[in-house]
Amino acid sequence: MQIDLSTQLPCSLAEVVAQVRTPHLLRQVASPLLSFSPLTPAEFPSTWSEGTYWVRLKLFGVLPIGRQAIVISYPQTENAQTFMLRDNGYSPLINKWDHLITAQEVNGGTLYRDSVTIKAGILTPFVWLFARLFYAHRQRRWATLAANGFN
Repeated sequence: MQIDLSTQLPCSLAEVVAQVRTPHLLRQVASPLLSFSPLTPAEFPSTWSEGTYWVRLKLFGVLPIGRQAIVISYPQTENAQTFMLRDNGYSPLINKWDHLITAQEVNGGTLYRDSVTIKAGILTPFVWLFARLFYAHRQRRWATLAANGFN
């Protein structure tokens, strides 16, 4: 199942790119709905490099809901005004959590898009529903952070 959500952010593409490349931003936009704690490697890097990062997930920061692989890559784009980050993640219960972030400079701001494909067997509709709520929450948090200069 797929999710495709976008929002206009009141900041430059360069600001969005700088933020989206950091685990710190992931924690900010996911909070308080989800928290991510690094397992392997034992600490998050200051910026995402291509590779696999295992994390422990907690709902509302307290209820353990398992572990997830975050598999980062940076797909190439032909347009210098477009940035992409892909997390082709998975977990023991979720076969595919393929999340593509696209940021594109438009009208003095940045169009930010989350496109996600989820496969979790019989659990897919439930995981999709949670993901739909989660990504709407993320985009609201993104908009608030961007409007406040990421402070």
